[in-house]
Amino acid sequence: MPLHVPPAPAPALRSVLTALASPTAVREARTPSLLRAQGPVTPELPLPVHVLDGTATRLTGWRFLIRCGDRSVAAAETMLTPDGWAFSHFFEGPYIASTERALRQAEVMQQPYQPRLLSIPGLYMLALWLHGDCEADAGTGRLAATDLLVPLAPAPPGIAAHRPHRAAELLPVLAHRVTPAPLLGSPA
Repeated sequence: MPLHVPPAPAPALRSVLTALASPTAVREARTPSLLRAQGPVTPELPLPVHVLDGTATRLTGWRFLIRCGDRSVAAAETMLTPDGWAFSHFFEGPYIASTERALRQAEVMQQPYQPRLLSIPGLYMLALWLHGDCEADAGTGRLAATDLLVPLAPAPPGIAAHRPHRAAELLPVLAHRVTPAPLLGSPA
């Protein structure tokens, strides 16, 4: 079944296109693969980025894979500001190839899904969130027990990257591994 990739907000896409057209933004990004890109680069595969706070999720941005030719060379992230969507930064690294791999895995699943990214800051973990409601607003929605989470590489020790897990099965494991930060002034 094909994935139902939600459209990104038009201002988010415009902010990335503007940044890509800016020699200053690209040069200051410190992403060597973007600087070395030969030919036109295009933002593709917009994915909403949600952060897991306890059991709730909140939208924090949209991530676009930046393609040059037949491969992704970087990613661009946008963020929501009081004035609307704005370009945040370019980056590269292992999560780009890992995201592409997880999306290819999801494309061949029997059930259709809406792809999202889920950040779990307490574990320095990123997962592809395959939401079962393809018609849902990509900026909202709760993590359903039947949704799938595919940890991206590098995953935390003991969590297999690229292995789909039902949210109801993986979230309790993650909750036990996340330790709250100590309060200032409290003994360590």
